Amino acid sequence: MTAVLPIQSTGRELSNPPTDGISSLRFSNHSDHLLVSSWDKTVRLYDASVNALRGEFVLGGAVLDCCFHDDTSGFSACADHTVRRHVFNNSREDILGRHGAPVRCIEYSYATGQVITGSWDKTLKCWDPRGASGQEHTLVGTYNQPERVYSISLVGNRLVVATAGRHVNVYDLRNMSQPEQQRESSLKYQTRCVQCYPNGTGYALSSVEGRVAMEFFNLSEAGQSKKYAFKCHRKSEAGKDIVYAVNAIAFHPIFGTFASGGCDGYVNVWDGNNKKRLYQYPKYPTSVAALSFNRDGRLLAVASSYTFEEGDKLHEPDAIFVRNVNEVEVKPKPKVLPNPAA
Repeated sequence: MTAVLPIQSTGRELSNPPTDGISSLRFSNHSDHLLVSSWDKTVRLYDASVNALRGEFVLGGAVLDCCFHDDTSGFSACADHTVRRHVFNNSREDILGRHGAPVRCIEYSYATGQVITGSWDKTLKCWDPRGASGQEHTLVGTYNQPERVYSISLVGNRLVVATAGRHVNVYDLRNMSQPEQQRESSLKYQTRCVQCYPNGTGYALSSVEGRVAMEFFNLSEAGQSKKYAFKCHRKSEAGKDIVYAVNAIAFHPIFGTFASGGCDGYVNVWDGNNKKRLYQYPKYPTSVAALSFNRDGRLLAVASSYTFEEGDKLHEPDAIFVRNVNEVEVKPKPKVLPNPAA
């Protein structure tokens, strides 16, 4: 008799979700705390293990990105041009500084103790949150970019910056005076997301046109021969190819496989080394706007949140789902070698 497997759900829905588009969500490196930023002008801290909202800050504009500092504090990138620190256990908020336009992305470097922000003002800024409360004391440096910054990602001392115009700059945080590498995206259309490989050898980059590129830092011929791109988050309907933006990429912290989320409402899990799709989760109610695995890869947070790719229209409410991840969904499958001839 064949075992009947239970239908996989979309996961547990968190209570008290944001009331407008979810721009970012991140699990803590220390617990199952989840930091969430939204167009409803809030930064929220949840404990995903018990489905509880632990704290909330309301800012002066849409919050476009967020990241943790430690388990109960974090930083935010805001459309009101500010960069802020939020301490949830005593409800304290500081402004680290400002950009000249909305701040699109933010990362905290545990290697240097600095906050790195990218803005639509075409600059990257580094901040030292340990600086005095005066804003000028916290600014470490400003680095001009070729275009508006859309996405940044860190691994160790390496920083990858993706901008409008398909530019990609790679920096060493120990020497920010100029990029280590200046590249162009190998995808033809606008970059949506960049994420560094956990092993530090390269990065994955997604576009608005249903593709992901796998890139490598090693510029030798052998290093560059490994790079490739693939189509995803698309479907055929009545003989036409319908293509969706790939909004999010999240790497599994143990296996190095990765999940992609698209405007088609699907989350796919990929084995980048073996160029295979491992799993597709059941469809979410609307676009997948952001993804994050927790520290041991046993949980995946999914922001189901319409990203206005088809303009203002009726859409499902914004929601955060936390799903349990089974090893079979994310573990690379061993290559099956053909049997040698007898």
